[in-house]
Amino acid sequence: MTVQPSPATRLLDAAENLLESEGLSAVTVRSVARAAGMSHGAPRRYFPTLLGIHAAVARRGLEDLRTRIERAVGSASQPRARLRAAAVEYVRFAAERQHMFALIFRHDILADSGAQLRGTSLPLFGFVTALVEPVAGEDVHVRAVQLWTAVHGIAALNSTAALGVVTDVDAAQLVDAAIASIVGTDQPTMDFTDAGS
Repeated sequence: MTVQPSPATRLLDAAENLLESEGLSAVTVRSVARAAGMSHGAPRRYFPTLLGIHAAVARRGLEDLRTRIERAVGSASQPRARLRAAAVEYVRFAAERQHMFALIFRHDILADSGAQLRGTSLPLFGFVTALVEPVAGEDVHVRAVQLWTAVHGIAALNSTAALGVVTDVDAAQLVDAAIASIVGTDQPTMDFTDAGS
């Protein structure tokens, strides 16, 4: 026996599909109801406002992003490799789910949704900070924020093909450069002090 999704789940599935295929402007109360095969008034019984629908979809996106990062990190054993895997997966998520990536960082519209999305986003940042800690040395929080902003910029530009306008450098190479510039490299440095002449 197949269990049918709840009406709220059907609405969110429809909203997420509309977001992915047409962008945030396509996600209206009427379009979501129509796509879910429900009456125009049905969404209001589960989500009092359109902003509530947007926030619930954003929560799904944040949860998917965390799942994907955790999966990517799980396949690496060394601290730097784990950090790199997380950063590369972040960039990949932005490229594959461009509209979702844009939505989950629209704090200007989601902040007043009442959905308390910080409860989902802050633990994700905490997870990333824990990945930075073994390789950051001092100022872990500052370095984690620096790395996140650098990788976020790479992800955002890459997702809209803007990087290709100015460079042929691969996004993964830019991630490597960002990690190296912010937390250093794991390559041994050569000491020439006793090398003689």
